[in-house]
Amino acid sequence: MKTGDVAPEFELPDQDGVLRRLSTMLESGPVVVFFYPLASSSGCTTEMCTVRDQSAQFAAVGAQRVGVSRDSVESQKRFAVSNGFDYPLLADVDGTMCEAYGVKRNLSAAPVKRHTVVIGTDGIVKDVFKSEFRFSKHADKALAALTPR
Repeated sequence: MKTGDVAPEFELPDQDGVLRRLSTMLESGPVVVFFYPLASSSGCTTEMCTVRDQSAQFAAVGAQRVGVSRDSVESQKRFAVSNGFDYPLLADVDGTMCEAYGVKRNLSAAPVKRHTVVIGTDGIVKDVFKSEFRFSKHADKALAALTPR
């Protein structure tokens, strides 16, 4: 996945079992997809809490946040509730979305690469940020891509 690509459509359940579809979400503004390896792990918690803490900045640019991992709906629910997340966490249990976005890997301890994909309302990828260890930078990079210069 790179800047200028058409973002693959997806429809997955969130932590409450509600199906979320990219095309529907894009009707309300840009979508930022935060792929993370494992719900409730220390690095993923740091990353996703940073996304939560920057809620006002994402709202100011009209962007929707969504987290994605290969965890179950139940695991996503526990992760969301324990950290007070105010955005959906999608359960890509079979890895279909992760594969379409090029972030699936065959490691049971970390089955998803930590990537952030910023998608414009036209469905085109505006930016991609890849970093396995700069947990708190993903939200900043997404906001930078959404902020007019």
